[in-house]
Amino acid sequence: MSINPIIINNLKGFAPTSFQKYTGKADTYITFFEYNQGSALNADDDEQITRHSIQVDIWSKGDYTQLTNQVKDKLKQLGFTKIYETEMYEEAESVITYHKLLRFFYFSRN
Repeated sequence: MSINPIIINNLKGFAPTSFQKYTGKADTYITFFEYNQGSALNADDDEQITRHSIQVDIWSKGDYTQLTNQVKDKLKQLGFTKIYETEMYEEAESVITYHKLLRFFYFSRN
């Protein structure tokens, strides 16, 4: 099961949302990727439930506090569990882009 459509369809209303790489021009956007996937429950030699570990990155030239809260709330409503959060910034040619990194896990039935 791909969880990409779940993430894109539910976060794109807050900011442009792309899998792995954003190629648009917006000052604030969201990227994400799945960094681990593994079996969470097996029965009769078949995987019944899969655990998906995803990273959501919020990029902005300004304050991303409200967007961060919207993303966390929406993913929680969808059954994602936050496991890690940190912030940083990146500077290129004297332009600072603020970066919020969020990690979640999500269980899906096969």
